[in-house]
Amino acid sequence: MAEDMTMTVPTLTLLQSPPPQLFFTGKGGVGKTSLACAVAIALADAGKRVLIVSTDPASNLDEMFNQPLGDVPRPIPGVTGLSAMNIDPEAAAEDYRARVLAQLAPSATEAERATVREQLSGACTTEIAAFDQFAGLVAGGAEGFDHVIFDTAPTGHTLRLLSLPKAWSGFLAENDRGASCLGPHSGLTMQEDRFNAALKALGDPAVTAIVLVARPERSALLEAARTAGELSKLGMHNQRLVVNGVFHASVPDDALAASFEALGRAALAAMPAELRAMPRDEVPLRGFDMVGLPALRALLRADPAPASPQIVNPASIRNIPGLDRLVDELSRKGSGLVMVMGKGGVGKTTVAAACAIGLVERGLQVHLSTTDPAAHLAMTLAGDALPGLRVDRIDPKVETERYIERIMAMRGRDLDEQGLALLREDLQSPCTEEVAVFHAFSRIVAEARGAFVVLDTAPTGHTLLLMDATGAYHRQMLHDLEPHRPGAGRIVTPLMRLRDPDYTHVVLVTLPETTPVSEAAALQEDLRRAEIEPWAWVINRSLAAAGTRDPLLRQRLEGERRQIERVCGSLSKRVFILPWQTTPPAGLEALRTLTL
Repeated sequence: MAEDMTMTVPTLTLLQSPPPQLFFTGKGGVGKTSLACAVAIALADAGKRVLIVSTDPASNLDEMFNQPLGDVPRPIPGVTGLSAMNIDPEAAAEDYRARVLAQLAPSATEAERATVREQLSGACTTEIAAFDQFAGLVAGGAEGFDHVIFDTAPTGHTLRLLSLPKAWSGFLAENDRGASCLGPHSGLTMQEDRFNAALKALGDPAVTAIVLVARPERSALLEAARTAGELSKLGMHNQRLVVNGVFHASVPDDALAASFEALGRAALAAMPAELRAMPRDEVPLRGFDMVGLPALRALLRADPAPASPQIVNPASIRNIPGLDRLVDELSRKGSGLVMVMGKGGVGKTTVAAACAIGLVERGLQVHLSTTDPAAHLAMTLAGDALPGLRVDRIDPKVETERYIERIMAMRGRDLDEQGLALLREDLQSPCTEEVAVFHAFSRIVAEARGAFVVLDTAPTGHTLLLMDATGAYHRQMLHDLEPHRPGAGRIVTPLMRLRDPDYTHVVLVTLPETTPVSEAAALQEDLRRAEIEPWAWVINRSLAAAGTRDPLLRQRLEGERRQIERVCGSLSKRVFILPWQTTPPAGLEALRTLTL
């Protein structure tokens, strides 16, 4: 089967004369990883030596290739010339710490070394260390390969990653005192040239093509346009667009199929001007899961095997309760924190907004907020307001400014003008943003003591960094305060509240597809290691629950059935389902119907 697929020339114009590096980015759930893998395989099948690298903290390259991967290139069996690797943020951070510690004077005491290691334990160290490894590859560190393909995290996380060198360069240029939340500056300074070389390579069309991946959906195309603008500000104008999952109905009188196609056509017709100006490829919707070499090779074929209708008995699927039952169960608790989590693109924002509106409809006061840098809440609510519902977001820039002013007021009382200037300069460190966002998150978590707080979280990788910060703060509080407060009462940290099943209800959202379910399962294990037990799963956009007669869509139903049985059978005892909506739910009325 695989040999037949390699004989068909892939259809993407992107593959006609690709530069040495291809950088895939886009909104979560649009198929970046599938397309990056398919392109890597096509280039390798054409005789090139190819390395595919994931920069996503929640990478699923391992599952795509059915091959365990690490932080060094590993050959992919079945594809001559192809190797793959994951940038391991924790391993990169440990390597970074070792380099910084090696620069300390031989006379440094163990206590001094321990202090530096503690300074280097934050999530921002992990981010800059991961970029350091990424930058090494971009700047020519992947010798022996004709092409390097980067599969990135969802856009909010990726844009922050790409903005780090500029932020740190500015900070280092103005701050030469040698200490920050990243410890001695030399660990950053010695990498500055490599960071700048990496950004130059990313912006050079002879070296790199930036591939924006989207689906024929309004939100995905708007996100791609926003990303295009942000990348252009960083000097990366060498962009092109791939629209994945373009659907054409084959049964005229199937309402769901007709709606599916019409929504895609309308989204493409309203595509932002900056995307229209780019070179563009379109990839048809496929009826099979994008996992394994045969499927990845078939993804780009002009003539994949024709879809054949599958017989699916949806009775068991239709017996799974809907979002109305989930909100009913939550409302009986009276108050608490509802954290909606999952892979990018699975519909977290829609589920969070619908739950918040449903709780208000049941007579409760609700604060709906988000930790997602991309902040899609406003788009989902379409600007509508509802009495009893307060909506905002954790804005990193606003929170950072607020945090800096608070620290200046607290610590600057006894400082002279020079001391104040030095304090403000130190607070310009990009790590300050991490601390400020964590404080805002902690403040919102605490609000749930007397009301409902529904928190729409960022895609998985970004959220795990926030969880890391929460855990670090918890350990620091216990270490610093508990020994000095005998009999003063128990300390309650944000992590303790997240671990309390009566206080916090984590709702994992997934799609009925292999990769989203696997990533939600991995997130569930990460949470359990932090002693946070997910409360429920929501399976979103189920075609099986909606019903269709279109052959291609029915072909997808068999895969849905397997994943739904997987969730209900082994991953969660409390599962809810949302059918695929013929009209994307946006605005109060549309969201309200999801929980009636």
